[in-house]
Amino acid sequence: MALCSLYPSNYAPIFLNKFNPTRTLRRSSCCAVPSSHSNPRILKSNKRSRFGQRLSPYDSDNENEDVLDDDDDEDDWLSDISVFLQDPGPTYNDKLRRKAPAAINGNGGSMFSRAGRKHKIVNGNGKVMLDRNNITGKDKETGKSSKNRYRRLSEEIEVDDKWFPLLDYLTTFGLKDSHFIQMYGRHIPSLQINVTAAQERLDYLMSVGVKSKDIKKILMRQPQILQYTVESNLKSHVAFLVSLGIQDSRIGNIITATPSIFSYSVENSLKPTVRYLIEEVGIKESDLSKVVQLSPQILVQRIDNTWNARYRFLSKELGAPRDNIVKMVTKHPQLLHYSIEDGLLPRINFLRSIGMHNSDILKVSTSLTQVFSLSLEDNLKPKYLYLVNELQNEVKSLTKYPTYLSLSLDQRIRPRHRFLVALKKAPKGPFPLSSFVPTDESFCQQWAGTSLDKYLDFRQRLLLKDFAKKYERS
Repeated sequence: MALCSLYPSNYAPIFLNKFNPTRTLRRSSCCAVPSSHSNPRILKSNKRSRFGQRLSPYDSDNENEDVLDDDDDEDDWLSDISVFLQDPGPTYNDKLRRKAPAAINGNGGSMFSRAGRKHKIVNGNGKVMLDRNNITGKDKETGKSSKNRYRRLSEEIEVDDKWFPLLDYLTTFGLKDSHFIQMYGRHIPSLQINVTAAQERLDYLMSVGVKSKDIKKILMRQPQILQYTVESNLKSHVAFLVSLGIQDSRIGNIITATPSIFSYSVENSLKPTVRYLIEEVGIKESDLSKVVQLSPQILVQRIDNTWNARYRFLSKELGAPRDNIVKMVTKHPQLLHYSIEDGLLPRINFLRSIGMHNSDILKVSTSLTQVFSLSLEDNLKPKYLYLVNELQNEVKSLTKYPTYLSLSLDQRIRPRHRFLVALKKAPKGPFPLSSFVPTDESFCQQWAGTSLDKYLDFRQRLLLKDFAKKYERS
């Protein structure tokens, strides 16, 4: 299926020219980047603010996004943005300080152009309200107080007094000067939003399940979200997620994990990606909501590139049939994010080194695809050594119980093994890997024949003993 319509080349330049004038930080010298759509693998800032905070324009949570560029003529998101964003004003000169442009409201006008000044008050329920009365003597004192409160911030960046209501509101979510500097570096207009509009948008996000404590995280990764209108942007994207079969209780988690989803056109990017997953990859429609919940980033990836590269690699390296690879992606869609050279290949080679054939590796990876995410030194190698040296098992047992590789060596495998040995209930010969599968309560009933409290107490003492040994060695 041709995907040229998904990623037209003229989207990004139009977006950059229209909405992201170049500005500079005053002392931190962090370049303001055009958009969060820049690729962090290409550009990386090592600049830090006077507070020691790294100033980076990029997402820091490894979203693994390869941005899908949409056609400007058809992109509904750009159309939405144009409704409430006008020219954000002249650029800053590197040497001359200029007054920042007036904050804009949801309709593109200045929130301070009307008579009187809006300022924040808090009602009995802790809700942030806006008083639209003309400024009074008390208001002037409040303005002076805000100026003093953001004095350190003003030493880092150009702060307009008109930003104070928004800054005050955002501090209720735990944002501090260092966070505002990051927002300024990534997207200056996000600090020029009418506080009423910003509150409306964040209130909506919380109404669909985003937790208040996650607002700061979202704004650090996608400050542009303050500019996305509720009716034209936020609601349509939430409706899209619901249409995939995602439960309301999970919507907030997906938004928190991938807030950049709101910057992609529903019609021109998100829906075509879903069609590709179904028609080209082979994901069943009934499994689609599960796949998206496991890895929301899959919606904002260049899915054609990632799928084709990994499909070709697994087919050639392991002789994996297409059905097996589809099962891998369905169970663990993060597979499409893993590097082939640094992720998939080293783990395949390790399994080969301990005596597995390609057919065995295919069985294990199809059943437990997250094996490709496990650390070689801290996970796979120690579990293998414990398997053959302590449990007296052969490698081929992993093809029957691949789950063994996903279990914690310190929290489950070693304590259960030692507990049965201490009770003299460990069977002779290879230790049964099936004893590691059930819950602690079921293990105590079926294998140990003792109380759960007795086992938990044994495990706790074992962990403390092992910790003491490691501490002595260090």
